[in-house]
Amino acid sequence: MAILRIHGLTHQYSIGTPFQNTAIEGIDFSIEPGQFVGLIGHTGSGKSTLIQHLNGLLAPTAGTVYYEGNDIFASKASVRAVKFQVGLVFQYPEYQLFEETVYQDIAFGPKNQKLDAEEIDRRVRDAARFVGVGEELFDKSPLDLSGGQKRRVAIAGVIAMRPGVLVLDEPTAGLDPEARESLFANIESYRKETGSTVVLVTHSMDDIARIADRLIVMNAGHVVMDGTPEEVFSRAEELEAIGLTVPAPTKIAMELKRLGVPITDAVYTTGFLRKAILKLAGRGE
Repeated sequence: MAILRIHGLTHQYSIGTPFQNTAIEGIDFSIEPGQFVGLIGHTGSGKSTLIQHLNGLLAPTAGTVYYEGNDIFASKASVRAVKFQVGLVFQYPEYQLFEETVYQDIAFGPKNQKLDAEEIDRRVRDAARFVGVGEELFDKSPLDLSGGQKRRVAIAGVIAMRPGVLVLDEPTAGLDPEARESLFANIESYRKETGSTVVLVTHSMDDIARIADRLIVMNAGHVVMDGTPEEVFSRAEELEAIGLTVPAPTKIAMELKRLGVPITDAVYTTGFLRKAILKLAGRGE
């Protein structure tokens, strides 16, 4: 069974006013347990509106969202429950830190789940480990941490609730390359160790090409592509036509093709580019 199923999802803002706007329309897709899904699209394509429906922050104008087969909007209780089952990490989540200590901030969600003190402590320590927050920081104020550390603490606070689906909106925005790479590695380790499903919204095509199992591409409020990274990035010209960049290796392969080099379309990481070039040189596997 799909862990998430989105059916006919439509959302309109400012209904009945001159500013009425359809942000997403007729969205249909399912996500299987354990998948790592990249959600990509240019600014204004509807990504943020879509993900806010996944844990009930926004109610649809039409359509619905099913978590493990259950309509999350069926009742107030189901909407409340899904906020623990689908964890949503907003862009720049460090601005939402508010407790006196790092430990208390990570523990906030589990406390709201009415867990006992022993289980809360276990979850805080596990979540901190997943994101690379050392226990020596537990008694510090979140406000005293670096930007990267704050980001990790905020993500740990969501992970500590043990959601079945972790949704992250541009989690590495503003981080330097080393911090970005480290955070992506932490997220992937968390998924592999827990079996959780991850939905990652990002503008970084090079990063998402390396780590996602599946890509969902949005444009003007609709899903326009849905497939493996190989399938999606083989349509590089279509992606560029809707205002998206493509991974650097894909750009290089596109230019080689324009020059008449018979290189494969399935090039979206440095490793694939290297293999394709070696094959052309007669040194491939």
